[in-house]
Amino acid sequence: MPALVPPSHHVRDSYLRAVAEYRSEGRRRYLKPRYDAALAGEFDRHLEDLARDATECPGRETQVPQTTLWWVDGAEFLGTVRIRHRLTDELRRSGGHLGYDLRPAARGRGHGTPMVAAALRAAAALGIECALLTVDAANTPSRRIIERVGGLRWQADGDRLRFWVPTHVAPA
Repeated sequence: MPALVPPSHHVRDSYLRAVAEYRSEGRRRYLKPRYDAALAGEFDRHLEDLARDATECPGRETQVPQTTLWWVDGAEFLGTVRIRHRLTDELRRSGGHLGYDLRPAARGRGHGTPMVAAALRAAAALGIECALLTVDAANTPSRRIIERVGGLRWQADGDRLRFWVPTHVAPA
């Protein structure tokens, strides 16, 4: 049964295949140098970077702490969730408290809703009572996921939709 877990070596090989899948789609996030390190055999460094992202660090005052969790089933990496601990003006416009990706090979298999529901419970544990999620208006699958976990459409801004989701009522 899939679960949301901290990043670990347990799914390393599957995770690296997923990064290659994301890159073949041209996903900008996965073209960043931090993923080069993971692919170049510096997986420990990659895990350390992800863990460091969740802390307030001197010199990184403009960056919001972000907890990264992986949706896995056994040794199979299925997706990533990023929980931002607070919002900036930019994150209020585009980004919100939660960002998530299902790897291409895992899409359309019913993982999105339970992954986001688990992420909302994790956000509640971090003290976030109501999470802001934003989505491109054209991304119907993601919009439906947000609605299924209790998202209330708050605002539309051009091609972005914003939803508030209470974290304490996230379905199991």
